[in-house]
Amino acid sequence: MSPAGEESSLPLPERWPRASKFALSACAAAVAELVTFPLDLTKTRLQVQGEAAAGPAVPYRGMLRTAAGIAQEEGIWKLWQGATPAVYRHIVYTGVRMVTYEHLRDSVLGRAEGESFPLWKAVVGGVSAGAIGQFFASPTDLVKVQMQMEGKRKLEGKPLRFRGVHHAFLKILSEGGVRGLWAGWVPNVQRAALVNMGDLTTYDTVKHFLLLNTTLVDNSVTHSVSSVFSGLVAAVLGTPADVVKTRIMNQPRDKQGRHPGHWYSGLHMNKSEGCVELLLFKTFNIHREEQSS
Repeated sequence: MSPAGEESSLPLPERWPRASKFALSACAAAVAELVTFPLDLTKTRLQVQGEAAAGPAVPYRGMLRTAAGIAQEEGIWKLWQGATPAVYRHIVYTGVRMVTYEHLRDSVLGRAEGESFPLWKAVVGGVSAGAIGQFFASPTDLVKVQMQMEGKRKLEGKPLRFRGVHHAFLKILSEGGVRGLWAGWVPNVQRAALVNMGDLTTYDTVKHFLLLNTTLVDNSVTHSVSSVFSGLVAAVLGTPADVVKTRIMNQPRDKQGRHPGHWYSGLHMNKSEGCVELLLFKTFNIHREEQSS
């Protein structure tokens, strides 16, 4: 059989490994996003509920009360409002991240077949791949955040901004240009890098600790325990940048795609919310008065 015939007889994943990895990763991520999306919507509402200082006081509510309030005040299906751009985001982010990580691991960082991969190389590859994937997916994240806030705007008597996902993309593009689609990309990319760093390092560390110091073996229980700890650390590391990203993405833009606020960096005391935000990057000043677009 000729080489071309032998190649055509191979299974699809072996003929196009990168494309197959992209498709499988994107499908798995899309299913996971649909299952967990109500938690993501609740998270976004919690992140912005202290933003509107002017007007009637907004009561602070926890996760369960916020989710129950959305279901009661807006309808149960509103817990999935913005799910479509979230699926788009995961298709782009997870697919690009997985393909980029494997390319960096095998071609750039030089993992040899059958040899152990140093932790520092895994961290470098994971952080780089996560940052690249999130940069490409940032416009879909922007649309997701803004659509998640539409129900809140309706309850406050404000006009809805979008009729659907494609209208949201077109409106943001027409009002802010291409630059406007990448609003908040700096903390968004930093969040992805921090999440990947915490996820990779914690998972590997916890797994090796359990195997060396307990009676657990390398099975699903060990993987589950390691995943719980890595998810917790990743969430703690990524949440500050995630809050900043959500606040920036929920703010209006001018015709040049710029935020009407001011630049600042360093330590910012948010007195009305009782917390200190340590920003290691320059970002837009988050207004204490909610502005409608």
